[in-house]
Amino acid sequence: MRKKNLFIGLLVITPSIIAIAIFVYGFIGWTVRTSFSNWNSFSALLRGQYKFVGLRNYIRLFQDSRFQTDLWNTFFFTLLFLLGTIALGIIMAILVDKGLKGSRFFQNLFLFPMAISFVVTGTVWSWIFAPGNIPQNPQGLNLLLSKLGLEKLMWGWYTSTHSIGKFNVALIPVIIAAIWQLSGYTMAMYLAGLRGISEDIIEAARVDGASEWKIFWKIKMPLLTPITLSAMIILGHISLKIFDLVFSMTGSGPNFVTDVPAIYMFELTFRSNRYAMGSAIAIIMLCFVAVVIIPYLATNLRGERR
Repeated sequence: MRKKNLFIGLLVITPSIIAIAIFVYGFIGWTVRTSFSNWNSFSALLRGQYKFVGLRNYIRLFQDSRFQTDLWNTFFFTLLFLLGTIALGIIMAILVDKGLKGSRFFQNLFLFPMAISFVVTGTVWSWIFAPGNIPQNPQGLNLLLSKLGLEKLMWGWYTSTHSIGKFNVALIPVIIAAIWQLSGYTMAMYLAGLRGISEDIIEAARVDGASEWKIFWKIKMPLLTPITLSAMIILGHISLKIFDLVFSMTGSGPNFVTDVPAIYMFELTFRSNRYAMGSAIAIIMLCFVAVVIIPYLATNLRGERR
C-alpha cells in the first residue's frame, strides 16, 4: 500500500517536475549558454553562425556607462525602498495593532495597493508626478504646488537630470510609488508578528516599570527580527529585478536617470536583437537575486533540520 501511494504521488508530481526542468532550469541553462556567445539574430541561430566568445559580453557590460548607471540606480532604489517600506510598515502595524476606532478600515485601506499591479501603480503615479511645462503649464503635483503658491518647490520629478553623487534624484518618485505599493504588505507581516507576541510578556515588563518605548525596542523589536529578515529578503528580490513599475512610470528616463538592468535587458533583447548581451544582463540579475535568496533558504533549511 505504501509503495502504491508513493507511485501515485510520483505520478502526480512528475509532469510538474518535467515542466520546471524544461521551462525554468532548461531556459536558465540556454540563457547562460547564449550569454557566452555572439548571437544577435534568429537567422544566425538557424544557420549556426554564432560562436562562443567567453566573458566578452560581461566585460563589455561592466565597461558600459549605461549599465554602470543601472547598477547604481538599483543599489539606491533597493536601499531606500527597503528602508521606506519597512519603516512605514512598522508604523502602520503599530497604529492598527492599538485597536483604535476605525483601525479595521485603515487596515484594509493600507492593504489595498497590494491588489493593484505594478503597471497600474506606475501609470497612476506617473500622472501624479508629471512635471508638465514648468513654470508656464505645470501638471500633477506641480500644479497643486502652484495653486498653493509654492512655485519654488516645483521641479522635474522623474524627468530631472540632477544627481547627488551617484544618486539620481529622478528615482525619488519611483521609490515613493514602490513604497506605496508594498508598505501594506510589510504592515500585514508586522501586524501578524505583533499579535503573536504573548501579552504576558508585555504585562510583566509594564509591572517592572518599563515604558512603552522600552517595551517596543527591548521586547517587541527583537521578537520581530525574523519578520524583518523575511521582509528584507522578499522586498529585496523584488527591487533587484524591478521592471514593470519603472517601465510604465518613467522608462529609462533622460540620460538613463531611472534606468534599471531589467529595462536595459528588454531593450537589448527585444528592440535591438542583441540576444547575447541581453542574456548576460539576465544572468547578472539572476546572480543578484540568488545572493539574496540562497542564504535565506539555506538558513531556513538548517532551522527545519534542527
